[in-house]
Amino acid sequence: MGKRNVLIEGVSGTGKTSICDALLCRGFHAIHGDRDLRSGATHDSASLSLSHAERAAFVHAQANWDVPKVLNHLENSQRPVSFFCGGFRNHEELVGLFDLVFVLEVDRDTLMRRLEARSDDEFGGKPAEKALIEKLHFTGEDMPNGAIPIDARNPIDQVADDVVKICRQFGFVS
Repeated sequence: MGKRNVLIEGVSGTGKTSICDALLCRGFHAIHGDRDLRSGATHDSASLSLSHAERAAFVHAQANWDVPKVLNHLENSQRPVSFFCGGFRNHEELVGLFDLVFVLEVDRDTLMRRLEARSDDEFGGKPAEKALIEKLHFTGEDMPNGAIPIDARNPIDQVADDVVKICRQFGFVS
């Protein structure tokens, strides 16, 4: 097991990619889960016949992390702390392996404003995807239980400061 492993989760549009970039700029080991840990999602031809809403739900449900890749990173004890930033649906397999779990939270208006700025080729850029994300934001059904909430409405540097401060309180960073 790595020395300390921290998960940063949140619905699409809460700032997981931005917080990962901010942590990398500060010299921390941070992994873009949405880019680097995704398993090979199956976008079979049957999904093409789905409605926009059904297709958004299908794509979202396929957003799993590759368990062996994650375990490989978790087992690397050469770094004092590793931050895993991204959303994934196979929480039950992995969430218990992290030392700390954060969930980035924003209000509905902030979330919708961020999603409106997305292009169609980014998840959350299409109307059906926005509707799904809004539902998941409202219900919280897609987030790991017992996570530490982080107010992600603030500027990204302040959000990164908040994460690092809590990690420092737990003795994960100096």
